[in-house]
Amino acid sequence: MHRFLLALLLCASAASTAVAACEGRMVSPGPSQPGICIPAAPKRIVALDPALTMGILQELGAPVVGAPVTAIQEPLVRDAARQSSVVDVGHPLQPSIERIIALKPDLIIGSADMHGRLRDSASRIAPTLLIEQMDWKRQYRLLAEITGHSDKAQAALDAYETRVAALRARLPATPVSVVRVRPGGFHVYLDGPAAYAPYAVLRDAGVKRTAYETTADGAVLKRPDWEEIAALTGDVLLYVVVSGFDPAPDDALAASTVANPLWTMLPAVRSGRAYRVDRATWMGFHGIASAHRVLDDVERFVLKAP
Repeated sequence: MHRFLLALLLCASAASTAVAACEGRMVSPGPSQPGICIPAAPKRIVALDPALTMGILQELGAPVVGAPVTAIQEPLVRDAARQSSVVDVGHPLQPSIERIIALKPDLIIGSADMHGRLRDSASRIAPTLLIEQMDWKRQYRLLAEITGHSDKAQAALDAYETRVAALRARLPATPVSVVRVRPGGFHVYLDGPAAYAPYAVLRDAGVKRTAYETTADGAVLKRPDWEEIAALTGDVLLYVVVSGFDPAPDDALAASTVANPLWTMLPAVRSGRAYRVDRATWMGFHGIASAHRVLDDVERFVLKAP
């Protein structure tokens, strides 16, 4: 017992020393990581995550100097990055350390899942914040706090919540199915506590998914084969086609999928209520703008009269 108390005191003392030595601010990127000292007002940020982190930082007007630009799925985000001279640091999973060093960043932000193995090398260049998986709105607030844009972020989130509430009041109890078409099979992103951002937006808006697409645990997706997609019994079907990083083969994959007899047997397909949605929004979700585009699809397709 005495050893346990001593260990706690030593840990508390070390944490206090780290906080005292920090000349910026201490930020916790997740419950399993200690606080990290970052600049109070970062001026040169490298974003290793080309999706949500990059999109949020751009929406907030944060000073991003480097990112995996060619891996950004949303054309508007990619074009804005190029126009603001953001340097491409290479592949999002294997960025160029040499390019990052040359940029002289004062903060590097990435994903704990994607970039954990880069932590040591990145931390030698600049304070490195690897964000653990969290609700997209919580991440929005975290990045806003880090970059000094909390008021701007809160105003954007308040406007989103206002729209969500108005949409929820109008939404019928129509069951909706959503599926990602990919080579060799499908992904069904679930409605649940750990839902991927676009599907969390659906949940906010009150969209009712089928029992097959809903979970109470931390599961994120299912991988049905052709026979299992019969479980997608929603009156409306939204599908996103993603053949790979390169979107060029998407249309061919979509054509072969919708021609399959098993696809044509789905209830929403038979009733003419199956709609292809934008891959950049649904698989490259990048912040408030993406959230509003998901809500646009809900208004366009779920509220649409049969």
